Amino acid sequence: MNYTLHQLQIFLKVVKTQSVTKASEVLHLTQPAVSIQLKNFQDQFDIPLTEVVGRRLYVTDFGNEIAEVAEKIINQVEAINFKTMAYKGQLTGRLKISIVSTGKYIMPFFLADFIKEHSGIELQMDVTNKSGVISSLEKNEVDFALVSVLPTTLNIEKLDLLQNKLYLVSDSKTDFKDATDLNEIFKEIPLIYREKGSGTRQTMERFIERNAVIIQKKMELTSNEAVKQAVIAGLGCSIMPLIGIKNELSNQELQIIPFKGLPIKTTWSLIWLKGKKHGPVAAALLDYMHKEKDNIVKEKFNWYENY
Repeated sequence: MNYTLHQLQIFLKVVKTQSVTKASEVLHLTQPAVSIQLKNFQDQFDIPLTEVVGRRLYVTDFGNEIAEVAEKIINQVEAINFKTMAYKGQLTGRLKISIVSTGKYIMPFFLADFIKEHSGIELQMDVTNKSGVISSLEKNEVDFALVSVLPTTLNIEKLDLLQNKLYLVSDSKTDFKDATDLNEIFKEIPLIYREKGSGTRQTMERFIERNAVIIQKKMELTSNEAVKQAVIAGLGCSIMPLIGIKNELSNQELQIIPFKGLPIKTTWSLIWLKGKKHGPVAAALLDYMHKEKDNIVKEKFNWYENY
């Protein structure tokens, strides 16, 4: 056999996501690249690792056993790398963070200088919806999570990072000058929702209920980017976090529709399980965040105060 660590990593991610497409997204590779490496890995075994039934990928019992061994091999290789760096006096280890999908516009800016300073740290950042984030935190699978709506079912500690502002937005061509009521707008224009389990959707639904807004037509899309593109195309309006539409507002692809009660304001918070004993890497990040978060907000998000 002549498999590579790269093939083991790809196979393990396919097993965990149960999808070549999702694995390629997480690994930041093209789908054909993942498919080729998966095939090359499979060619070294006489027994199937996966099978496709009705266009859905399933991992065989043999495949699951190989995945367990693959994970041990990868962990051992990483342990060797970490020990080597530790002997050189570097801070080393794995940092696991789960963030809600809109958090991808925020978290990298809070991590960039820290990761550059400590090159021995391996960052694993999972981008999913609020339900997925809370699940990983509840199972103690991550060091930290980034959310804009705090969970009510977990005992947590938090560090507030940045205010989250959500505005009603539409494409730039539609004229709302004569609209005086939200019900008037949504009588004809669909409201585009995120999927169930999304923190943005939860915030939207609370606003709609609190203001007795009647939604005549609605759509549901499964990512912030999909919602944004649908709004730009003129398919409807949506209530969206400002942090994810900066460029589209500057390019006049989107417009903010001003109404009383908007923007909705929440807070982006880094959270962790109360009483969690942080390892050296997580503890170092928390210390860094306490010291530098205000400077990061001032330097990277100064445009935010203009809205």
